[in-house]
Amino acid sequence: MENIEIVKTPEEVNSRIRELGAEIAAACGTTPLTMIVVMNGGLFFAAKLAESIKLDDFYIDSIAAGSYKHNVSSGVVQLRSTLKLDPKGRNILIVDEVLDTGRTLKAIKNNLLEMGALNVKTAVLVEKKLDRPDGIGHADWAGFFMDDCYLIGCGMDSEEKYRHYPGIAVLV
Repeated sequence: MENIEIVKTPEEVNSRIRELGAEIAAACGTTPLTMIVVMNGGLFFAAKLAESIKLDDFYIDSIAAGSYKHNVSSGVVQLRSTLKLDPKGRNILIVDEVLDTGRTLKAIKNNLLEMGALNVKTAVLVEKKLDRPDGIGHADWAGFFMDDCYLIGCGMDSEEKYRHYPGIAVLV
C-alpha cells in the first residue's frame, strides 16, 4: 500500500483484540450478550472480537450507520438499516472500529435504549484522544487510544479503501 505509516502491526492488533474479548466475557459472566456491529467499519474488528468472547449465550446482529462522506463528518448520523433481533430486554454491546466524534455511537445507543434494551455498552478498536461535546465521551472498552489523525485498516477507510488492511496505519 502506498503512502501509509504503520502505527499498529496486525500482530499487535490481534493480541489486543483477544485481550478485549476476554475482558468483555469476564464482565458478562453468565449474562447473555448481544453484539451489534456498526457496518461497514466495525465488521473486521467485530469478527475477530466475537471469536474472543467466550460466552454460551451470545448473539450477533448489525446496523448500518454513519455520518462520513468524502472523509469528513457531516455531523448528522444516519441509521440506514434495521436490526434482525429485537433489542428489548437484551444486554447489548455496540462494536465499532473507531470512536471519533462519538455521535454515531451515541445515536445508536440512545436508539437501542428507546427500543427497550436493558443495558448498552460500547467497544471500539481505537478511541481517539479528543473532546466529544456532542457524542459519547468514552467507550466502555477500547483497544488503543490514539491521537486525532486519519487512520486506516481494521475497518477504518478512506472512501471505502484500505478497510481490509489487518493493522492500523495513518495516511501520509
